[in-house]
Amino acid sequence: MTHPAITAGSVAVVTGGASGIGLAAAKRFAQSGLRVAIADLGDERVARAAEAIAELASDGVEGVLARVVDVSEPDQLRDFEASVRERFGGADVLMNNAGIGPDTDILGPPDAWERTLRVNLWGAIHGVQTFLPHMLTRERPGLVINTGSKQGITTPPGNPAYNVSKAALKAFTEALEHQLRNTAGAQIHAHLLIPGFVFSELTAHGRSEKPAAAWTPEQTVDFMLERLAAGDFYILCPDNDVSRSLDERRILWAAGDVVNNRPALSRWHPDYADAFAAFVKS
Repeated sequence: MTHPAITAGSVAVVTGGASGIGLAAAKRFAQSGLRVAIADLGDERVARAAEAIAELASDGVEGVLARVVDVSEPDQLRDFEASVRERFGGADVLMNNAGIGPDTDILGPPDAWERTLRVNLWGAIHGVQTFLPHMLTRERPGLVINTGSKQGITTPPGNPAYNVSKAALKAFTEALEHQLRNTAGAQIHAHLLIPGFVFSELTAHGRSEKPAAAWTPEQTVDFMLERLAAGDFYILCPDNDVSRSLDERRILWAAGDVVNNRPALSRWHPDYADAFAAFVKS
């Protein structure tokens, strides 16, 4: 069983489509008979990805469009959308997947904060505002998939700019789905992909071999497609180390900080270590 938008002849747009989850998704879409348009940075990276996708596409190179696009620049996304319409007639699936994660702390660096928010948050907002209006006019089943993160839900210490960008993306995607659900005649729904530990360019940190705890991008995309067919909005992915039940306990504890008036990020506060451990086991 597949989602009705993921069918032969439909058109999928994937940002951050030259590697990792984005490339794995673009390949799966091509294997399902969709025509695929990817956007990413780096001429050679984009060209290599386009070749790999074309090998799987039923129309070969004719079924693939690849462009170098900085999603933080709305003019570049508008040009990309125009190219998609000219080549394929429009989009049915929009996967806002482009993301970065440079090291930050609360005091900076300011340019890393700005770039992270411009790509991870504004890239998805620009993508929706650029592609969705015409997607709605097509009056066909459609999808908007935004790639979030568990760090946008439990907001662990370590990289606040990334956490902020993904927390805001979660709120944006929830609002998007609510609006679509209440738009008369709309056949498009939004979904929040929440990957687990996935071995990719973003998470490799110099490693060449996948850690045992990590899923591959392909595993993540296969799980995403399964849950899209089931109608899940929150596509909460496990990995080889963390089960869904553990994710659920971590998420509930994070929400409990507000309800129980605990210190911020109490899961990492030494005074709450035993209480959290007991909560996970309960």
